[in-house]
Amino acid sequence: MSSGNSGRKGLAEKRQAIIDGARTVFARDGYTRASIDTIAREAEVSSRTIYNHFADKKDLFRTIILESAAQVREVLIANMARHLDKILDLEADLLAFALDFTAPMRAFNGHFALVRHIQAEIGHFPPDLLEAWRDTGPRPVAAELARRLAGLAERGLLTIEDPQRAAVHFTQLAAGEVQASTVYGALPISEEELLASVTAGVQVFLRAYRPVGGQ
Repeated sequence: MSSGNSGRKGLAEKRQAIIDGARTVFARDGYTRASIDTIAREAEVSSRTIYNHFADKKDLFRTIILESAAQVREVLIANMARHLDKILDLEADLLAFALDFTAPMRAFNGHFALVRHIQAEIGHFPPDLLEAWRDTGPRPVAAELARRLAGLAERGLLTIEDPQRAAVHFTQLAAGEVQASTVYGALPISEEELLASVTAGVQVFLRAYRPVGGQ
C-alpha cells in the first residue's frame, strides 16, 4: 500500500517538476523556440518522462497557460465583487478597482511573460490554443466586467448603451497605459506613475459614461 502511494507521489512530483520547468522555459524562450529537450533539462527529467505525462509541447503549454489564466481570472473577478458590488463613491471605488485590475501583472509575472510571447508569436501560435486561452481568461473577465458595468448603469450610476464596449473602454483607459509602458509587467513602474496613469484613465471613463449632471 505504501509503495503504491509512494509511486503516485513520485508521478505527481515529476509532473509538477515538468510544469515548473516548462513554465520557466516558455517564459524565457517563448512557445516557438522552446523545445522538449530544453524543458527536460530544466525540469531535470528525461524527454520520455515528459511524453509520459503530456502528448506534446502544445499539450504542455496548454496546461500551463490555462492553469495560470484561470488563476488570474479568479483574482480579477474577485476584485470586481469586492469593489463594484457596493458602490459608495463611484470615482473612488472605480479607482480602487482599477488599481487592483493592474495588480495581477505584477503578482502573476510568469503568466504575463507567457502572454507577451503569445502576442509576439501570434502568427505562429496554434489558433485552437489561442482560443482556449481567450476562453479561459480574457473573455470571461471581459464578460463579467461588462455585466457589472451594466449593473451600475441599471442603478443610474453610469449611462451605457453597449456594456461590452464599455468594458473594453474601461480596460483600455484604466490599464492600457500601464500595460503599454510596462509591457505587461516586464518593466518597472513607480507607485506614483501607476496612480497617475490609472487615475487619469478612470476620470476619462467617467467623463464618457457618467450621467449628465451626475456626481
